[in-house]
Amino acid sequence: MRRRSFLAGLGAGVLSARAQSRRPNIIVIMADDLGYGDLGCYGQQRIRTPELDQMAKEGLRFTSAYAGSTVCAPSRCCWLTGFHTGHAQMRGNSATWLRPQDLTIQEHLRLAGYRNGVIGKWSMGPLGTTGFPLEKGVDEFFGYFSQRHAHTYYPQLLLHNRRHVELPRNWSQTPDQYAPDVFTEQAVKFIRETRGPYYLEVNFTTPHANNEKGNAGMEVPDDAPYTRQPWPQNERNFAAMITRMDKDVGTILETVRRTGRDTFVLFTSDNGPHREGGHEPDFFDSNGIYRGIKRDLYEGGIRVPAIAWMPGAVPAGTTSDFPWAFWDLMPTFSDLAGLPAPKGIDGRSILPTLTGKPQEAHEFLYWEFHERGTRQAVRHGEWKAVRLAPGAPLELYNLRIDPGENANVAARHPDVIKRIEAYLQTARTDHPDYPVRPPPA
Repeated sequence: MRRRSFLAGLGAGVLSARAQSRRPNIIVIMADDLGYGDLGCYGQQRIRTPELDQMAKEGLRFTSAYAGSTVCAPSRCCWLTGFHTGHAQMRGNSATWLRPQDLTIQEHLRLAGYRNGVIGKWSMGPLGTTGFPLEKGVDEFFGYFSQRHAHTYYPQLLLHNRRHVELPRNWSQTPDQYAPDVFTEQAVKFIRETRGPYYLEVNFTTPHANNEKGNAGMEVPDDAPYTRQPWPQNERNFAAMITRMDKDVGTILETVRRTGRDTFVLFTSDNGPHREGGHEPDFFDSNGIYRGIKRDLYEGGIRVPAIAWMPGAVPAGTTSDFPWAFWDLMPTFSDLAGLPAPKGIDGRSILPTLTGKPQEAHEFLYWEFHERGTRQAVRHGEWKAVRLAPGAPLELYNLRIDPGENANVAARHPDVIKRIEAYLQTARTDHPDYPVRPPPA
């Protein structure tokens, strides 16, 4: 009950004096290209995820959580800055990075005395740029040199802050220092040694493919516990990657339990499932009932698993269909820390939902994507609209009765189309790196 009263005292960025003295630690565990249907607690039948399933039993499972984008970098930018892709600095995976004026959640949480750690993948700018983590409020970074470097699961070098760290066994003909294992060890070390309050990102690359390995890109030390399954080798590896990550999540949660401190944990994925590295998303029905995969703005590309966990504070064994997106995390974490959210962002705190209280949803959620031309998507209540090219007619789906986006009902609802079209006139600002353009001929 002590933790329940702690979170219940939070709201609108205001904390009692007692609560301010023990702000919660915050951990985000981010998977990479994990689909909505890849976890047992989201309906997966063949891939074993007992730790995440238990996390859902002890916490809150969201069924309408949305990534910031349908690919990595812009999705994470939305999470870190509180802007959707109509306003964010990074709107695609092209070689751009955060600017000095782009406020991150780490920079903001420093105002409340948080120590900030990032482990694993960081897509906001490599060493030597203004987007490098140590330039954006991160106190300790351990991970990859760049987004492309993050494709490999057996790197020879990693970065600790600005210092190179050699993984000597990966210089051999049979490398065996698996990066997710190293990252889990570093996460445990950070949790044990940091007295708090702290904000920690554990950014696994699981189950992203090593794209440079082609159809052999699902890298994992072994395919247990699926070795005897009559599946293609790539699919055994894919399943083993997820089950191995599930064990890592369990290790992190157990470490948190042993510290005995107030810690809020969120597990999620940066976008929908991929068709890369020899993996076929239909094999395990990775997008569940939803249409589309990574690089699509249909639900399968942007609706992601999300589990919130803080025993005694976040209601256990609950499910929420409240729709929110990654740009809501900046104000939510600000709320947890007792800070007002930065002004002018697109997100709003979902702390009421986390504590089982009602709250009003966004009128509109917006996405744009710039690979293969410019595409846009809007969620408006039960309605979902998709535009596949500038000037193209809007497709319209009723997610309440058609969550798989199978029946385009735009012609039957001109009033809804008119409302969304009016919103789209103001939904975005121009960006020199991501101009609105038709798809290539």
